[in-house]
Amino acid sequence: MTTFVPDQGVRATPRQRLRERVWQLAAAATHPFDPADYLDMFRPLRPGAELRARVVEVRRETADAVTVVLRPGGAWRGHQPGQYVRIGLEVDGVRLWRSYSLTSAPGNGLLTITAKAVPDGVVSAHLAQELQPGQLVHLDQAVGDFVLPDPAPRKVLFVTGGSGITPVMGMLRAGLDRLRDVVLVHSEACADDVIFGSELRGFAEEGHLRLVEQHTDTHGRLDVAALAVLVPDLAEREVWACGPAGLLDALEEQWADPGLLHTERFRTALAEPGEGGTVRFTGAGVALELDGATPILDAGEEAGVLMPSGCRMGICFSCVLPLREGSVRDLRSGDVTTAAPGDGVLIQTCISAAAGSCDIDL
Repeated sequence: MTTFVPDQGVRATPRQRLRERVWQLAAAATHPFDPADYLDMFRPLRPGAELRARVVEVRRETADAVTVVLRPGGAWRGHQPGQYVRIGLEVDGVRLWRSYSLTSAPGNGLLTITAKAVPDGVVSAHLAQELQPGQLVHLDQAVGDFVLPDPAPRKVLFVTGGSGITPVMGMLRAGLDRLRDVVLVHSEACADDVIFGSELRGFAEEGHLRLVEQHTDTHGRLDVAALAVLVPDLAEREVWACGPAGLLDALEEQWADPGLLHTERFRTALAEPGEGGTVRFTGAGVALELDGATPILDAGEEAGVLMPSGCRMGICFSCVLPLREGSVRDLRSGDVTTAAPGDGVLIQTCISAAAGSCDIDL
């Protein structure tokens, strides 16, 4: 009898047949769980596992900011300088997701994110006070278009405020060798509060960039109208800006050529999850009021929404849909997954219930 490897149409080798047999025996022994679930316990960063990262180091940058060094799992696809990543942390039994700019250059096998504590910030406080080397965090792939083109413009201006320096730091660490003429105007309360202050001043001393620090405690807020005085050749520069909403609003209002201005806005905090809520199926024009115990798949089908699913035929993960915004609870574990507007975090609708208002993309 000839044995074929599924979906390949070629004769299986003895080693492949042995591996398949061993996996079948393992599946029988671990039923109703998958053998991969047990592999994940011992090799959580293996290729094919749910994307996670191991904490390598947590180091303090300023009195209220820390950098977390992460080693991502084998499924990590890399990033471009300036992009951000969503990190999922288990805080008091609830999985909370937040987005952070990547501050490391690509290519060395490690990632860094830098977070500044915010008032009542549950996740930022957890990063700064609770996270320890060796712990695992959940990870999404890098996204975002706040990046430099290739080749980079001849003259570049970065305008940043507070933690808005973080995506720009990723660009500087990765691209100083290809940036010929760089000016960085950075606004912060005082010199000691400047994240990466020593490194930025080192770049300036070495002639890699011109650094203009605006300390609001002594000089007041950065006046966008005065940029032309701080940067005399302002009109010749392409600009990347990140910082408080007021700063970005002023830049966008006053910039003569919008095509030369690129801005990155940090997202607002997510709403706290609850029990049940309104589930909106984007694209289907249907909104349902659900309790906190009904699977979203069952509720959607009952309401006549055409929901992708092969769960009842044993085809796992065929009911996965993007959660664009809001919170859902895993009915098996109680874990809560949250998404900021437009995130598109993938969830299994067959085992997820509403944990507040949420938008499901169809």
